[in-house]
Amino acid sequence: MIGEKTRNAMNEQIKHEMESFYIYLSMAAYFHAQNLDGMAHWMRCQAHEEMIHAVKFYDHILDRGGVVTLLDLKQIKTSWKKPLEPWLEAYEHEKFITGKIKDITKISREENDYSSEPLLSWFLKEQIEEEKNTEKVSRELAMVENSKEGILMLDRELVARVFTAGSPLDPTAYNVVA
Repeated sequence: MIGEKTRNAMNEQIKHEMESFYIYLSMAAYFHAQNLDGMAHWMRCQAHEEMIHAVKFYDHILDRGGVVTLLDLKQIKTSWKKPLEPWLEAYEHEKFITGKIKDITKISREENDYSSEPLLSWFLKEQIEEEKNTEKVSRELAMVENSKEGILMLDRELVARVFTAGSPLDPTAYNVVA
């Protein structure tokens, strides 16, 4: 049985992961509107991955005999002035998520919930990648500043991101991400 504090923290994390889904989907819409389809593609892949993250917590709670409670999502930003802004916000958001995963880890350890350790370890490792990827693109965009050519070159690189998982609601999909 999952501890009450761990369960509550994971229910809160489902909310954060769903907000992440909305944030990245909103960024994808912005990039599509700017004709930066490579960046939009990258963000759509990221949105899909965030939905899978939410379902990983969802299933973990259920598998441990807990009750999932879906919480209200906050309103998200929908426009930016230049392409660098959403990437910087994505990086800051990933650092926020890392902090939340660390908080859940601390709570689960306080409750001696060792069964949550593999899931939380996976997420801590995943967050290293999430922060690295968003910071890298942020730095590259900062280097090219307002160079249309530089932005287009980076956009064409980002279209190469591959995300092969199926529906985020299918548990076999997040085995691909694991």
